Amino acid sequence: MFETLTERLSSALRNLRGVGKLSEENMAAALAEVRTALLSADVHFKVAREFTERVQAQCAGQEVLKGVTPGQQIVKIIHDELVRLLGEGENGLSGARPLKVMMVGLHGSGKTTSTAKLGRLLKKRGYRPFVVACDVYRPAAIDQLEILSKQEELGFYCDRVSKDVPAIGAAGLAAAAAAGADAVLFDTAGRLQIDADLIEEVRRLATVVKPEEVLLVVDGALGQEAVNVAKAFHEALKLTGLVLTKLDGDARGGAALSIKSITGIPIKFAGTGEKTEDFEPFYPDRLASRILGMGDVVSLVEKAQESIDQGEAERMAEKMRKADFNLEDFLAQLQQVKKMGSMQSLVGMMPGMSGVKIGDDAERQMGRTEAIIRSMTPQERRKPDLLNGSRRQRIANGAGVKIADVNQLMKQFQQIQKMMKMMRGGGGKKLMRQMEAMKGRGGFPGM
Repeated sequence: MFETLTERLSSALRNLRGVGKLSEENMAAALAEVRTALLSADVHFKVAREFTERVQAQCAGQEVLKGVTPGQQIVKIIHDELVRLLGEGENGLSGARPLKVMMVGLHGSGKTTSTAKLGRLLKKRGYRPFVVACDVYRPAAIDQLEILSKQEELGFYCDRVSKDVPAIGAAGLAAAAAAGADAVLFDTAGRLQIDADLIEEVRRLATVVKPEEVLLVVDGALGQEAVNVAKAFHEALKLTGLVLTKLDGDARGGAALSIKSITGIPIKFAGTGEKTEDFEPFYPDRLASRILGMGDVVSLVEKAQESIDQGEAERMAEKMRKADFNLEDFLAQLQQVKKMGSMQSLVGMMPGMSGVKIGDDAERQMGRTEAIIRSMTPQERRKPDLLNGSRRQRIANGAGVKIADVNQLMKQFQQIQKMMKMMRGGGGKKLMRQMEAMKGRGGFPGM
């Protein structure tokens, strides 16, 4: 979402290289570009103006620290101001048990999906979540929530006959208590726009269920309009937090950068994809680092810890150390990486890699590689030397690829095996030359 903003900010800061001291004069042009970048990202004009004014006030007259370039120094200042803009401090949920959460928002914001995603996240945290379908106007919403609840093994309650939303909420609360749940999530109805009926209905529901948290689900692609939606809901319900969805899209990001500053409501969660696992707590400092192209190593490590089995990782490391790595092992590695998310999202978390584009072809290449390996017999995966011409043709037919693709995979896999043997034998210089040669030919897909 923030790729264009990252590029523009990087361009603005690049002009400060070689400057010995930060002053109003040499800062003026750079900060004008920063402000233009924020406005282009659909950030509210008052927020953009106040942001650049605060940065300029901190930068003017500062001596550049020894060993630190002016660009690096201003990046630190801008990073801290971005964190402030996004909402510094603790943005977690209430610690009450049972925890009651009302999910509100407009049609199309991802409210029903976010309800199931939050249930999944709470379950991982040790809660026993229970979801209540309170959208009585869109039958598909009840069906969708029921399917997602079964998928994530969450408790579920609905009433397909009644239109009395407060009564459904009360009945759902009783059902959750009977099931021993300690987190109850209410998925409410939405509208195409805010109206009196919508506000009155969610108010009546809140009066009955008395939620500790009222979370507004906002489409991150709305831009400044998201701020207006948040204001209207907050006046009616006293929101406790926001859930920003579709942060994996190509929207400009103005909602994330404006909404906390203008409304005062903290962003608590972010939806980063369509799958139920694509949902995470909102960390202002981490997002600020991503926007500035500094990556997000902490989130990357957390994803790895969550997705990769520690015992399996240790077993694989030992096989690599012994140069005993076969195609069956590589298939397992591919599957572990896929659990962590798309290649583009992973690359975006690496420092200095935010501007690197991983095209659809790279994802397709991983898919082709997996299809080729899956078309082999277990014996062929463990002993690739068995793959003669006829076997390779059979594998290509089974995977729906050309035999040249199979040959390329095998050639690159043989290079990987050679590299592992060099590592085992301590041939460092030879290994570097081998890696450079592979780099020039596109590398080993998925490694």
